[in-house]
Amino acid sequence: MNESEEILRIASKGDGITASGRFAWGAAPGDMLAIDGTLEWGPHHVEPPCPHFGKCGGCQLQQLDEESLTAFVEGRVANASTGQGLGTELLGAPHLSPPSSRRRASLRAESSGGRIVIGFREAKSHRLVELEECHVLVPEFVALLGPLRKLLIMMGKAAPAKKGGKPGKSSKHATVRMAADIEMTLVDQGVDLGVKGLTAEGLAATEAMLAFSQEHGLARLTMDGGYGFETVWEPVPVTVTLGGVKVPFPPGSFLQATKDGEEALVAAAREWLAGAPTVADLFSGLGTFAFALAGPQTKVYAAEAARDIHLAAKAGADRAQLQIFNAHRDLFRNPLQADELNRFAAVVLDPPRAGAREQVDCIADSTVGRVVYISCNPSSWSRDAVRLVEAGFRLVELRPVGQFRWSTHVELASYFVRD
Repeated sequence: MNESEEILRIASKGDGITASGRFAWGAAPGDMLAIDGTLEWGPHHVEPPCPHFGKCGGCQLQQLDEESLTAFVEGRVANASTGQGLGTELLGAPHLSPPSSRRRASLRAESSGGRIVIGFREAKSHRLVELEECHVLVPEFVALLGPLRKLLIMMGKAAPAKKGGKPGKSSKHATVRMAADIEMTLVDQGVDLGVKGLTAEGLAATEAMLAFSQEHGLARLTMDGGYGFETVWEPVPVTVTLGGVKVPFPPGSFLQATKDGEEALVAAAREWLAGAPTVADLFSGLGTFAFALAGPQTKVYAAEAARDIHLAAKAGADRAQLQIFNAHRDLFRNPLQADELNRFAAVVLDPPRAGAREQVDCIADSTVGRVVYISCNPSSWSRDAVRLVEAGFRLVELRPVGQFRWSTHVELASYFVRD
């Protein structure tokens, strides 16, 4: 064996790999891997912009330059297709979201040694990395981290003693042990902040939360101590704009990770389904695709299982007077059957990571002529795509989308046409 080997590509979990099958974390194509495991940087290796990289589990690929990062996203999608013998008539150019564009994030907050730590988990660990900066999240989220730590510390100190316990002390080390999940979403009105696993106990804590919300211009603050979300602050109803329509946004609802990523996926669906008179939008959520596709010449049936999300999408459609019929329907337990699907010229589906095996079977048995399949998991997508191709569909185009910049998480838009 030579003293060093070249890193040829990046594997699906982010490790660099050589021709002999040796793996190296933190490598880039063109790096040289020595016998002792050290790396000599090549032309595609760059200095990671974030000081937390290598410890924080949120990013795996900050060492890649733009060319090799783009190639990774493209390769993940292309391999999912060729690995199943699907092929594609056209592989579109990958879309990568820029730094500081993630508008939806789930963080963890925990007390540790009298302090509150807010951040992501370490790679392959339950320990938290305290975020001082983040090059992925929108600046509005990063600006809240410091003030939010102070708020949670104050709430811990203000928490009343449990029954039979001693009264809380005023010492700075008297913070009650706590752990909470922090959900942040950038909505039309600003930052929607949800805290799960913690409740506001006592007047002082409630007043502090209200003051925090007002000072930092929050769109909404909700708390969930285990019995569902309770709204602490929401000066005006919270909305997100989808297809030019303001849609109510229930706490904790799904939204595409970046605005530009959403636009790339929507643009693909609009282009591919242009002229379709009737479209079934399955796993429709708040209506990311329904609102973009509905128009004077296009009627959309939008099916969603979560009741609060279904009602929010329906309210937006009714207010905008669009040709959208919103259905509350669990497509895993009750997929649209072939005879129901036969009424539609096209289908767009955006299922969870597990894919949509049962629903795809029904599409395969129907007379639907065009299918746009949006996926956040190339593996489950490839399984479902095989079923469509077996039923007579052609995979016309694939478009890779990297909304989760510097992550191994890759999404795609795909277009199938029945011969």
